[in-house]
Amino acid sequence: MAAAAGTTGNPLAAVAPHGASNAPVPRMSRRHARDSLPMMPSRPLRTGFIAVTLLAALLAVGYVGTLCALYFAQERLIFPAARLPEDHVFRFDQPFEELRVAVPGGSLDALHFMQPDPRGLVFFLHGNSGNLETWTTGLDFYRRVNYDLFIFDYRGYGKSTGVIDSEDQLNADVRAAWNSIVPRYSGKPIVIYGRSLGTGLAARLARDVDPALLVLVTPYTSLAASAKRAYPLVPEWVLKYPLRTDTIIGDVRSPVLLLHGTKDTLIPIADSERLKALVRAPVELFAVDGAGHNDIHRFPSYLDALADRLARAAGG
Repeated sequence: MAAAAGTTGNPLAAVAPHGASNAPVPRMSRRHARDSLPMMPSRPLRTGFIAVTLLAALLAVGYVGTLCALYFAQERLIFPAARLPEDHVFRFDQPFEELRVAVPGGSLDALHFMQPDPRGLVFFLHGNSGNLETWTTGLDFYRRVNYDLFIFDYRGYGKSTGVIDSEDQLNADVRAAWNSIVPRYSGKPIVIYGRSLGTGLAARLARDVDPALLVLVTPYTSLAASAKRAYPLVPEWVLKYPLRTDTIIGDVRSPVLLLHGTKDTLIPIADSERLKALVRAPVELFAVDGAGHNDIHRFPSYLDALADRLARAAGG
């Protein structure tokens, strides 16, 4: 029998219910079924992305803000000056004089301790804390080794006036202090002594003036390297005071004595070892067993080593 007109020849089509489509129902693939679903809004994904972006932006702004704060506040961090009243009176049990060294925009307060017939002079550059009142507690040592002592406060410290604003200014101030006292000691050995922060300034001065001896106590290779240890995420360009002793020490022609505590956790003794390797002049490194950064001067072995070297500098 011939198929009815309009049919496909499929025997099932002839018995389809009235009103139903005679076309075969195709079988839907899983992919087609998935793709045919209505699109759901991706709001949670977009919200999360925005949140992460905002957080990253805030962190970036915070990081830049922190760098700016460190840049403009670094003088207060590096030079936490301890002031003294202008009318403060120093009292010591040995002869001394208080001097004022004029510098552009300020003046430096200095103390000059004198022995009756000194072997020479120790020109002392102190660390970044305290002032002349706290740095002059070991005067008996200089009496024992028969050396005069000249020590001054940086700008803003003690009774010194003015504000520290650059490394060049610091070095110029040190040179002004040096020039104010050195003419009195013609023909006698002058020793430049730097402690902690003062070691970078001492090395720079020694390179320029050739003292009889350069003494560096608890020195750093550079203030930039020390800052990197303390603030590893801060780029070096933020620091205005790199104080690169490591690039200067090789040009120092004077003998060098390095003294460092084996338990110094602020500036490790590895810094002195590195500097020793860079020195071209005669150099000695004396490790003070058990000494830290702030108590090295209390160890008899430190005092004995320094006294011995000062005696040799004076020809004794």
